[in-house]
Amino acid sequence: MSRNAFEENFEKYADPEMYDHFYEGYQKDLNVILEWAKLGQPIIELACGTGRLTIPMAKRGFQMVGVDLHEGMLERAKQKAKVQMVSIEFLLQDCTKLNLPVKSSLVFMTGNSFQHFLTNEVQDALLQTVRQHLVKDGVFIFDTRNPLLHELATVDEYEQQYSDKNGNQIIELHREEYNSMTQILHYRTDRQIYRGETLIANEQDGISLRYSFPLEMERVLKNNGFEILQVYGDWDKSGLNVKSISMVYVCKIK
Repeated sequence: MSRNAFEENFEKYADPEMYDHFYEGYQKDLNVILEWAKLGQPIIELACGTGRLTIPMAKRGFQMVGVDLHEGMLERAKQKAKVQMVSIEFLLQDCTKLNLPVKSSLVFMTGNSFQHFLTNEVQDALLQTVRQHLVKDGVFIFDTRNPLLHELATVDEYEQQYSDKNGNQIIELHREEYNSMTQILHYRTDRQIYRGETLIANEQDGISLRYSFPLEMERVLKNNGFEILQVYGDWDKSGLNVKSISMVYVCKIK
């Protein structure tokens, strides 16, 4: 499992506050998760990050356990939960080696976090440890980007400009290159930070993301003891097709 060194793939999460600035308002996935959630039973969120879903679910009365391997993201989640006066058990653990004090009827992982599991071996390890933490007929819900080959086939470079939380102007040059042998997209960002007209910093970061194909996912889930209940092309529950940007899986242990 050495190729899936998560801590070497954390550059994009170096600033949890900035992560929230971009993603905290996204709630499209919450409605699907709520359809399968049951009050009075612990619910486990893997790769919970800064608590984008864990916290609003706890506010609805669900007993939540949030797991992540990024200490900074978890600390941010704990601070937010404290401010919003909700009780959540946040645990710093590797999602391929879970050792949680509970089993659950629902485990979920969103934000395309499945793509951080870069090899067949770690995908299997994730699914096996999830299986061990589900009760009989327990449900696992997760998403991953649909590999649209016309987008992955060419090296993509583009520029993005925005203001950060401090009012600085940010200019980013992004470069995406897909390796069809490993099915991994390597994403690199060069960032210039301006205060007014003055350049105050140059930064770089990157991330590597594994793409899995629909028939491949069917086999992986079946081989790890899961039955697919639903598969969607997005969190709006549209059907999966060749143009879908996502693959959302609702599956249960067999």
